[in-house]
Formats: sequence, C-alpha cells, structure tokens
Amino acid sequence: MKNNIRDIRKRMKISQEDLANKCGVTRQTINAIENDKYDPTLTLAFRLSFHLETTVDKLFTFEEDSK
Repeated sequence: MKNNIRDIRKRMKISQEDLANKCGVTRQTINAIENDKYDPTLTLAFRLSFHLETTVDKLFTFEEDSK
C-alpha cells in the first residue's frame, strides 16, 4: 500500500509530531506509515484523513506488488 501522507502533511505545514499527537500515535508510527513500513488500522486511516482534511482513498493506494 502506498500513501500520500508526507506530501499532504508538508503541504499543510504539519510536523510528524503534531500529526501523531492529533491521531493519538507516536511520531515513529507516522514515520513508518510515510515510509510504507507500516499499514495503519482502518481507525487510524480515518483519523489521518480527518486531520489531513482529505479522504482515505486519496491518502492510500493499493498496489499488488507493493509488499
């Protein structure tokens, strides 16, 4: 699964730490998601989309060969 979180987060000028605090996770979790090393739960995906003011389908794309 690929994502656009880093691009959207930077466009909104939100740090990883700030996004993590808003979503109730650690900065390391946000970093792992942005680097495609961790797939978030559905709940976390919706939290991310809420705080990044977009939809889940615009944050994540599924690619068969991504993992």
